Amino acid sequence: MMKKMSISTSKTSLVLFLCQIISALDVPLDLSQPPTITQQSPKDYIVDPRENIVIQCEAKGKPPPSFSWTRNGTHFDIDKDAQVTMKPNSGTLVINIMNGGKAEAYEGVYQCTARNERGAAISNNIVIRPSRSPLWTKEKLEPNHVREGDSLVLHCRPPVGLPPPIIFWMDNAFQRLPQSERVSQGLNGDLYFSNVQPEDTREDYICYARFNHTQTIQQKQPISVKVFSTKPVTERQPVLLTPTGSTSTKVELRGNVLLLECIAAGLPTPVIRWIKEGGELPANRTFFENFKKTLKIIDVSEADSGNYKCIARNALGSVHHVISVTVKAAPYWITAPRNLVLSPGEDGTLICRANGNPKPSISWLANGVPIAIAPEDPSRKVDGDTIIFSHVQERSSAVYQCNASNEYGYLLANAFVNVLAEPPRILTPANKLYQVIADSPALLDCAYFGSPKPEIEWFKGVKGSILRGNEYVFHDNGTLEIPVAQKNNAGTYTCVARNELGKIQNEVQLEIKDPTMIIKQPEYKVIQRYGQVSFECIIKHDSTLLPTVTWLKDNDELPDDERFLVGKDNLTIMNVTDKDDGTYTCIVNTTLDSVSASAVLTVVARPNPPFDLELTGQLERSIDLSWIPGDENNSPITSFVIEFEDALHEPGVWRYQTEVPGSQTTAQLKLSPYVNYSFRVIAVNRIGRSQPSEPSEQYLTKSASPDENPANVQGIGSEPDNLVITWEPLKGFQSNGPGLQYKVSWRQKDVDDEWTSVIVANVSKYIVSGTPTFVPYEVKVQALNDLGYAPEPSEVIGHSGEDLPMVAPGNVQVHVINSTLAKVHWDPVPLKSVRGHLQGYKIYYWKVQSLSRRSRRHIEKKILTFRGNKTFGMLPGLEPYSSYKLNVRVVNGKGEGPASPDKVFKTPEGVPSSPSFLKITNPTLDSLTLEWGSPTHPNGVLTSYTLKFQPINNTHELGPLVEIRIPANESSLILKNLNYSTRYKFYFNAQTSVGSGSQITEEAVTIMDEAGILRPAVGAGKGYSEILFATSPVMHTVRPTFYKVQPLYPRIRNVTTAAAETYANISWEYEGPDHANFYVEYGVAGSKEDWKKEIVNGSRSFFVLKGLTPGTAYKVRVGAEGLSGFRSSEDVFETGPAMASRQVDIATQGWFIGLMCAVALLILILLIVCFIRRNKGGKYPVKEKEDAHADPEIQPMKEDDGTFGEYSDAEDHKPLKKGSRTPSDRTVKKEDSDDSLVDYGEGVNGQFNEDGSFIGQYSGKKEKEPAEGNESSEAPSPVNAMNSFV
Repeated sequence: MMKKMSISTSKTSLVLFLCQIISALDVPLDLSQPPTITQQSPKDYIVDPRENIVIQCEAKGKPPPSFSWTRNGTHFDIDKDAQVTMKPNSGTLVINIMNGGKAEAYEGVYQCTARNERGAAISNNIVIRPSRSPLWTKEKLEPNHVREGDSLVLHCRPPVGLPPPIIFWMDNAFQRLPQSERVSQGLNGDLYFSNVQPEDTREDYICYARFNHTQTIQQKQPISVKVFSTKPVTERQPVLLTPTGSTSTKVELRGNVLLLECIAAGLPTPVIRWIKEGGELPANRTFFENFKKTLKIIDVSEADSGNYKCIARNALGSVHHVISVTVKAAPYWITAPRNLVLSPGEDGTLICRANGNPKPSISWLANGVPIAIAPEDPSRKVDGDTIIFSHVQERSSAVYQCNASNEYGYLLANAFVNVLAEPPRILTPANKLYQVIADSPALLDCAYFGSPKPEIEWFKGVKGSILRGNEYVFHDNGTLEIPVAQKNNAGTYTCVARNELGKIQNEVQLEIKDPTMIIKQPEYKVIQRYGQVSFECIIKHDSTLLPTVTWLKDNDELPDDERFLVGKDNLTIMNVTDKDDGTYTCIVNTTLDSVSASAVLTVVARPNPPFDLELTGQLERSIDLSWIPGDENNSPITSFVIEFEDALHEPGVWRYQTEVPGSQTTAQLKLSPYVNYSFRVIAVNRIGRSQPSEPSEQYLTKSASPDENPANVQGIGSEPDNLVITWEPLKGFQSNGPGLQYKVSWRQKDVDDEWTSVIVANVSKYIVSGTPTFVPYEVKVQALNDLGYAPEPSEVIGHSGEDLPMVAPGNVQVHVINSTLAKVHWDPVPLKSVRGHLQGYKIYYWKVQSLSRRSRRHIEKKILTFRGNKTFGMLPGLEPYSSYKLNVRVVNGKGEGPASPDKVFKTPEGVPSSPSFLKITNPTLDSLTLEWGSPTHPNGVLTSYTLKFQPINNTHELGPLVEIRIPANESSLILKNLNYSTRYKFYFNAQTSVGSGSQITEEAVTIMDEAGILRPAVGAGKGYSEILFATSPVMHTVRPTFYKVQPLYPRIRNVTTAAAETYANISWEYEGPDHANFYVEYGVAGSKEDWKKEIVNGSRSFFVLKGLTPGTAYKVRVGAEGLSGFRSSEDVFETGPAMASRQVDIATQGWFIGLMCAVALLILILLIVCFIRRNKGGKYPVKEKEDAHADPEIQPMKEDDGTFGEYSDAEDHKPLKKGSRTPSDRTVKKEDSDDSLVDYGEGVNGQFNEDGSFIGQYSGKKEKEPAEGNESSEAPSPVNAMNSFV
């Protein structure tokens, strides 16, 4: 539940408005004016006799007034009394009591007069009385001997004090005596007993009187009460102890509190009820106190007069008393006279109207003298409660007193008439700023004074027109009110005051602020104890106002507890406890407004345990249990769980008895004989279960014969020649008595045999031996104890033990349905031969061999079980084109019978599995090599392979599908005349005579001729490799027409790197829109430096990064311009270490000089041999290659695409001869060598060209594929120089 409240400004505005009206009547103190009493002591002034008496009288006027006093109607000459002084510039008297004076000497009626040249004002009659706290008169108190059940009144009779004392009753230990409907204190202080009980006997009933004025407590002597018992105690109908009789009267003054009392005696204790005859008790002002014995009505008025009846009632009757209430009234103002400020020649009136019961009389005084004997004033005329002034002159100034009095009191008011001639003046400060919340009233003050009274006009702005209309309210005190201020009302307002003597104006400023609002209010929360809860209070406010947020709990400050965390816009309570339950209020205050919102927090928990368990109505088989619920902890109790303990059989073990609804606090419980019961109750609510209650008293039931027999009786043999009879034994509380045993009986079914019985102890099993195999028996088990047998038990059918089946199933037939499924039939075995419960049949089957592969393998038998008396079963999951064997066996509870003779069957051919692999190698400009493995499961005789392929370009357009049939004995294929730099997708499967198997797919790309740069293989980021080549006579030429295929999403994938010392080749695969412009970003791995960016020329899918640092790890990624946030994943590569340090010193080594000499000699011999052969007209191997393949560096550009041709070595698999020239593309094929550069001590530190080709060559040695990389920036070593020699 949520409550929202807002502190309205309307009440504040009203108070301000009233204050302004009063202040507008004040004459500025710099102008002549008669005296005005500003402060005086109360009419009835009770003083402390131990302290100085201060009688206040303060007044203002111009000139400042002088003061005089009267005491008891005569002049009080303070100069003649040394104990009395008057404060300077004041009329306040100080009577010195603390230095020897006595307060009693100064009792009396005092009146103060303040006087100046324009008149005299007088104070009320101030009655001075010192407070009194007399001692109790000594009296001899006799003990009160009272019979039990009688009424009793202990009289207090306190001493008469001033003011009257407060009465209360206590004992010797200063503890208040407990009061109730039976025992209570009356308004007169007496202690009333409606009826006494033995526990009322005591000797320290003490009445105390506390005199607050003197802070003293007086004690009466202790009163003794002794109650004696008489049997039986006589009950009595009610009798009123106070008031006496049937009627009484009561007079109360208007505005006071009316207290009516009725206290009655009787047994049983009477109950009091109040009614008003002929009317209703006033709502909101009526209260009942002292256990409804006192009727209290606050702020009574004449309408509360009437007859009030109290009725005392008990079971024997009733009594009533009627109190006639009359409400009188001391005088009270209807219109009090107000000061008059008049200019010479003006008219005016003073009005003095009062009411009361009886009607008060009105009398006038002038300057403290009855007006009848006061000096005459021709401008003055008295007309009852009104004085009329006509054509006043300055001498008409005076102070008039109005006195309204009746027998219950008087009222005295001073009002002056001040005759002045003054031009207007504005009392409100100039340029005063008013700030108001939008949609609330705005009150702009223009406090003024002038005589005659000025006229007030308001203008908006400096040159605005006069304000008029319903939008504004103009008050008599000059205030301008805008009832509903809006933003457009902000600005400058001008107030103009004018009379016949002059004119004056003043400007004020008005600002309109946005209201403060709580836009997210706290909400009602239900939280479990020890949880955490948070209340939100999100506010919106004017930006120029500074709000403060305060949280309250139950309209009081938050507890000083660290569990309460106040945040900017929330309140969080940690580890909530029960005491945190309540209403939480968020109050937002600014200097102009205040808003608040509240929410209730309900803390819930598991209920407290029930208590006061009581057992009643004890019978042999039932008992009544009652309890008192514990606190439900703000979550209603839904049920009660009752548990019991059997201390005789299972001490300490509590078991479920029953459950009853949460509205129930009693339960009738069923009992078993021979159980020593204790009960406990658990309360359950939505939060959980309470702790168990304390156990009830124990109750032992009598013994009896058992009511029930064991459950779950079974007869099952464990051996072929026995019968095991089992049952669930009775629990202790089910035995119903001592000596629990069981009578076990059995006989063979369908045979005319007598029952065989045996009595066994409290066990759960009995074994009958020597029985035939698997024969049905009738079995029963009966409970008995020392008091007799349980009722006759029911019979169950059991069987003696089983033995293994004797016969195998016959006539086993196999029907092969398809290559993987067969159906098996068999004849059931005779039931007698089963020798037990038939559980089903098992088929054992195993694969003997595959008909397509003659190799034998380990035989793995499989088993399928078919439940029940079935005669067929399906064998799924067979392998095609295979030979199988199977047999069938019958199964009972003992095990399996003999197997049927093995049955042989064969499965037909099926479709093969997919080829075991498909590899695409040796990409060239126009060819690809395919290699594959035969299917792992041919499932028959392979007849052929089918290859389908089609081109795919970067925009995912598919070309036409080409299909090739390949003989079954082939394992590789070369496709030629393909497009260069084109991706192809391949689909490959195998066939048997049954059909085609599942296909395997792969993709591959022919290489491009781009300045000798080879695309690195997928996954080449960790090193350098070349694609393998193979030869094949198959050749296809494809010139496709493309079809558009929409890609799923643009992506850059398979970013690969090939790094050397100072440069790296970056390549990638792109799928997405056409004509993408790529860029490469790179940086040092692990560095926080910004990425460096390189733009790729055109839409190529490779790039060479130059100027890298040797031996450094780099990170790289590829992106596409125009696709926001579209980048590849990052790849990391490392450049090779610098060779400079190894290359500097090697030339100075002796072994190296010798090696170079040997190499030079060898080259010289080769040149001589070549020269001789050339002269003979022969060709050497290098010349043959040059003749067969022109150097691509000097080949012309292709006409169709403008790219360079590329050297191909696809048809030459011979290793390079010692001393022969390397191919012109400076690459060595993998087929030429399986050796590694590392094997020769160089690792990755060989030299590379920028296109990634290796330029180092070891003459006379085979070499593994080279790694690609940039050309070294260092000077070439002698080794490299020799290796690059042609």
